Amino acid sequence: MLPKHARLRAHVLAAIFVAVAAQSLRAADVDAPIEARAFHEFKAGNPETKFGALEFVGGLEYTSGNDLVGAVSSIRFRPDGRNFVAVLDTGHWMTGSIERDGQGRLSGMQDVRIMPMVDASGREPRSKGDIDAEGVTLRNGEAIVSFERRHRVDIYPDPGFETSRPRRTLDFLIPRRELRANGGLETVVAAPKEGPLQGAIVVAAEKSVDADGNFYAAILEGPRKGQFKVQRHHPFDITDGAFLPDGDLVLLERSFSLLGGVGMRIRRIDGDSLKPGALVDGEMLIEADLGQQIDNMEGIDVVAGADGVPHLIIVSDDNHSIFQRNLMLEFRLNR
Repeated sequence: MLPKHARLRAHVLAAIFVAVAAQSLRAADVDAPIEARAFHEFKAGNPETKFGALEFVGGLEYTSGNDLVGAVSSIRFRPDGRNFVAVLDTGHWMTGSIERDGQGRLSGMQDVRIMPMVDASGREPRSKGDIDAEGVTLRNGEAIVSFERRHRVDIYPDPGFETSRPRRTLDFLIPRRELRANGGLETVVAAPKEGPLQGAIVVAAEKSVDADGNFYAAILEGPRKGQFKVQRHHPFDITDGAFLPDGDLVLLERSFSLLGGVGMRIRRIDGDSLKPGALVDGEMLIEADLGQQIDNMEGIDVVAGADGVPHLIIVSDDNHSIFQRNLMLEFRLNR
């Protein structure tokens, strides 16, 4: 029999080996094969494609054997319009690519992988409240993420965000005391380089409003750095945003009530109206409810369509609930 100190050392080494092996297994076990069902009617049983200022191109309902899939809060596409980076409010990254059929419509997702996010200490936080990721945007070698509950805007390296701690944190300008615990910095988006905001990061709150009921928002950098407000239209709250090539901001909004169920709308805000002290509003592009193919729609991005006009891609957060769906919808902007 080994001496006591040798047995202790062996146990410690074995424990370390098991921990490392478990870590390696977990780090390798990130593939998330997707099963997707494409649909081509935004309103089931109705071939109509035009809804407000948008034209429905197609959609996906998807599932996976990997239990981590779901809870998508925000999505951003690479310049190729195919590969994407998303964040989950469970504190995970999700990357992958979309597939299209012969008519250019969404047909599936492939190479989907999920990795846990790490905080400034390099660790995976134990509490969701510490890493409740709600928004993501990509800019110049950076993946920028907004978090609520422990409100912050962290900048990760891109490439390398999957295994890296944030490099730095941006001052989000909105008084922390004004941000609701579960309704804070839902939206983070990078403005176009050519435009009045000169590529600045913009944030908007989900449920945090001022005394007049308007949403808090801010431009975090550049010549127009400062707070502004977004007019709220009850009962909708902001869940994400994206910039169009012309510099206008589109905001995705959601409503929910026990009687009315879930609603979705998209507003278009004049990009030149975004400036410190402004109260902004804009044209409603579309409004939908459960009579259409929507769920808890949380993420939006703009991609260049093969037809030469901007397309909007919208994703849902299923909250890992059997009563909700993971959806990806695509619309063509008609004006």
